[in-house]
Amino acid sequence: MSSLASPAPTPGSPPVADRRPTTREIHGHPRVDNYEWLREKDSPDVIAHLEAENAWTQERTAHLSGLRQTIFEEIKARTRETDLSVPMRNRDHWYYGRSFEGREYGASCRVPVAGPDDWTPPQPTEDCAADQPALPGEELLLDLEELAQGHEFFSLGGSSISPDGTLLAYSTDVVGDERYTVRVKDLGTGELRTDEISGVIGGATWDRDGANLYYTTVDDSWRADKIWRHRLGSTQADDELVFHEPDGRFWVGVARSRSDRFLMIASGSKVTSEYRFLDADSPDAGFRVFAERREGLEYSLDHAVIAGEDRFLVMHNHSGPDFELSTAPTAPTAAEEWRPLIPHDASVRLEDVDAFAGHLVVHQRSEGLTQLRILELGDAGVSDDYLVEFDEEVYTVGSGGNPNFDQPTVRLGYTTMAVPSSVYDYDVRSRELTLLRQAPVLGGYDPADYEEHRLWAPADDGVLVPISIVARRGAREDVGGGSGPVPVLLYGYGAYEASMDPYFSIARLSMLDRGAAFAIAHVRGGGEMGRRWYDDGKLFHKQNTFSDFIACARHLVDTGWARPDTLVAEGGSAGGLLMGAVVNQAPELFGGVVAAVPFVDALTTMLDASLPLTVTEYDEWGNPEADPAVYDYMATYAPYDNVGGADYPPILAETSLNDTRVLYVEPAKWVAKLRATAPAGEPGRPDVLLRTEMSAGHGGVSGRYKAWHDRSFSLAWMLDRMGLAEVVPSGVTTATNPS
Repeated sequence: MSSLASPAPTPGSPPVADRRPTTREIHGHPRVDNYEWLREKDSPDVIAHLEAENAWTQERTAHLSGLRQTIFEEIKARTRETDLSVPMRNRDHWYYGRSFEGREYGASCRVPVAGPDDWTPPQPTEDCAADQPALPGEELLLDLEELAQGHEFFSLGGSSISPDGTLLAYSTDVVGDERYTVRVKDLGTGELRTDEISGVIGGATWDRDGANLYYTTVDDSWRADKIWRHRLGSTQADDELVFHEPDGRFWVGVARSRSDRFLMIASGSKVTSEYRFLDADSPDAGFRVFAERREGLEYSLDHAVIAGEDRFLVMHNHSGPDFELSTAPTAPTAAEEWRPLIPHDASVRLEDVDAFAGHLVVHQRSEGLTQLRILELGDAGVSDDYLVEFDEEVYTVGSGGNPNFDQPTVRLGYTTMAVPSSVYDYDVRSRELTLLRQAPVLGGYDPADYEEHRLWAPADDGVLVPISIVARRGAREDVGGGSGPVPVLLYGYGAYEASMDPYFSIARLSMLDRGAAFAIAHVRGGGEMGRRWYDDGKLFHKQNTFSDFIACARHLVDTGWARPDTLVAEGGSAGGLLMGAVVNQAPELFGGVVAAVPFVDALTTMLDASLPLTVTEYDEWGNPEADPAVYDYMATYAPYDNVGGADYPPILAETSLNDTRVLYVEPAKWVAKLRATAPAGEPGRPDVLLRTEMSAGHGGVSGRYKAWHDRSFSLAWMLDRMGLAEVVPSGVTTATNPS
């Protein structure tokens, strides 16, 4: 194998990857790939090439170094660095997290509750020093800064308190490949027990007695396929395999019901579900299948007590694509025997349900907005059914941090693109909504200084695609004294039925306060408008995702919000595939594109069943190796395959060497091919940059300051493309952080 012709860029020219053609024939079509050699992660040539790309990116963005530092200081100045979360009650303690000025990572703590009826969170002392308790009787559970010492990367996968509150099982990843190691801490002595479980995906789940931990491992293709039981005090080699899922399309997980009575193993593909349950009151019966899998039948399972009777709650699509909530006996039950509690409604997508002793909380969405629905339980069953109401035009609401089956309140989170994340407690009986905390934004931030709107863009087939947009109030009036266009960052995803709901971001203020707007294109392939929205953006309908995003960009231009030369597009992972497709199909609409960990070599990946996640993705993208029609269709949109001689806008591709979800090789190959579309120095050559984090995974760098620097890099590049690099922002200054 030859070495790189140019291992490092010469001043004024980018690195040029060797062309080392490999040929493969698929369904009679020859596939010639000049850059597949970049997949050899351990090759010195590959590492040299990635480092050369990094050097070129630094050279090309050197003029933005001051702006990057300024944005970092703005983020820092707006953030209360010494801070803590709202305490959450779990059995006999209040749990909360703390962060400290100057530390990358925080700590988790707890204090005892005052009594069994104490449901009012205590008010910790804010801005107290790291060596001082925020509440009387504070107990330090985990010091993440200490755990991260000596590691370039650190991630806490999960932590779980034993039912009696004496032990803490937690998992860590110090590489970025999302393979975690579980350890158990004795909270009485502060010492680690001998238990150590490696190769775990996520965290671990206690059984009701606190004697065993259940955990999940992955196969060679990074598919979660096995559930294990670890008895405390034993070695991992002695762990019992509880369940193995042999079907390559399915993945598995394990959890304990909020009521503590049932352990549940979920096995699911993109379109089919199957649950097994273990009744802690009858453990000798072992795990039993609740409803055997049927192709296309999706359901989830929870335990509730309704009218004094133990029932399973089943959220399912047996009665319609937008799901129905039904009840069933706590025994194996066929779908035909499930009884509707909330019947299917084509205008409302039911997503999840949380069961409590006195009420149920249903997560749903309608007309693109999230909703929380409360079903109060009485002696005869459901006594009332209503929504928790909010006034804003565009918002996101959801519940979380509600571990107690008997709690009378619902902890919920609320945000808009202008209103910082807010934590409320909702008292189900009094129907009182109490604001516990709104995330602080320092420097005199006022949500009223910003305006938010919901726009609707007509797609090619006439479907209206929602757009959520936020800008500093009056930004458009500042352009030429009228309502002229402003620079816009348009974000998109559009896959896996994942909804990109409106959210607040401190870092985004550095863009808004310089006169730009931020918009989310809620394209098909996501779940914002119900199951049909997802179905119409997958498999042989995938082109709708790309056409919708292009339609949103055109709508922003046509309605006077944006101009193509200062309209920047951004997306990550499957949203990176979206970026690669739209820049091939409508490059003239964008002044710049940011593609983070982008799935741009989709066809090559889906042709290799040995790669991480490929087989489980067949229901999302199709199987191009087995089906010529899928191959032909994917070949029409796969970004890498469709790179041509278009007049591409500037592109910034960002990736991580240790990413197991979207391998670094995809953007590396894509950038090499984009750059090869025209000889060096000729007009029309695309200005393409590749930035690779050499010690990170799919989520990027770890540590909050590192993450701020990372985001500052991207924001500075985007502001430069928008013509706003020299603009002095309105609002916060970079004065010393008051904390």
